[in-house]
Amino acid sequence: MIQLQDIQDAAQRLSGQVQDTPCLGSRTLSDITGAEVFLKFENLQFTASFKERGACNRLSLLCTGGQRPQGVVAMSAGNHAQGVAYHAQRLGLRAVIVMPRFTPGVKVERTRGFGAEVVLHGDSLDEARAHAQTLAEQGLTLVHPYDDEAVMAGQGTVALEMLRAQPSIDTLVVAVGGGGLIAGMATAARALRPDIRIVGVQTSRFPAMFNSIKGTQHPQGASTIAEGIAVGSPGVFTREVIAQRVDDLLLVDEGDIEQAVLMLLEVEKTVVEGAGAAGLAALLRHPEQFQGRRVGLVLCGGNIDPLLMASIIQRGMVRAGRLARVRVSARDVPGSLAHITALVAEAGANIDEVHHQRAFTVLSAQNVEIELVVQTRGPAHVQDLLARLRSAGMEAALV
Repeated sequence: MIQLQDIQDAAQRLSGQVQDTPCLGSRTLSDITGAEVFLKFENLQFTASFKERGACNRLSLLCTGGQRPQGVVAMSAGNHAQGVAYHAQRLGLRAVIVMPRFTPGVKVERTRGFGAEVVLHGDSLDEARAHAQTLAEQGLTLVHPYDDEAVMAGQGTVALEMLRAQPSIDTLVVAVGGGGLIAGMATAARALRPDIRIVGVQTSRFPAMFNSIKGTQHPQGASTIAEGIAVGSPGVFTREVIAQRVDDLLLVDEGDIEQAVLMLLEVEKTVVEGAGAAGLAALLRHPEQFQGRRVGLVLCGGNIDPLLMASIIQRGMVRAGRLARVRVSARDVPGSLAHITALVAEAGANIDEVHHQRAFTVLSAQNVEIELVVQTRGPAHVQDLLARLRSAGMEAALV
């Protein structure tokens, strides 16, 4: 089992090769959650993820002692892939990366951009892992994304930096997939601060480590917006560390993660992927566990597909009442649509979409049904808009 010295050695090895990213307090998130929140901006690494710490540490060790491997192979949903590809390129190593077919295009293209050979194989990390093992048997050195002591030690340097920058932190909340990040961080934090509370977070759609540690049997889903922690089988070495050094594991839902991604964008003006928002999602989902505590969250990655981010923003606007769908029934006479849009304008709302329906409706043939998607200031503004439409003699309701 890795120890503090392994992580301190990794920190020396990584000095000048990866960013010592900021760890800053967030006044607004603290007010919202009731905890004093500190954010570790690992999304500011060159590859936008903490994963390059473990990758760099492992590859640096492979290149010491006068022997260099023929090449390395890794399996990853994206962030480990980019970390291995980038540092292999720096060190002059051939890198082959096996990625599941569902991997977001932005991660695939960035991995190729670092000079790696990308192989898309399987629909899950487990299938990609099996193919990577096959390639390793052909002479490449496998760089595992989490179940490797050197990788865990590299990831643990995140905790060293956090506790140095913000020594008042008394709780660490860390996203868990295979467990490499939390295993490394827990090792460092527990050695430096035996009384610190360490909490792992998994998505309820991929609760493999949660089930393994707690003995539960939560079913596994097929997909999640937190694809960086969508791991079907927990690590063997990481599980041992987590069982001994982590206080608790929590589950969050897809909606919690969406809310956290959007909140970080709006409040902190920072872009994170689903896995990067898992820690904040846990504070929003389980606030009673963190009230009054000084909580350190790791924004562990920022490689989110732009189309997914756009969808999250729109869905968040719907939940906040800032984007509403309104159905209006009116007499089908010239000028009725113009009258409706004028009333919307008078209410100060903005129309995104208009759907004018005559055939597929149960209304009288003399009536028309108009569906509007409108931008508003919030629920109260929506109700004001509905009142204006109804006062003009129209039937209006939210869809």
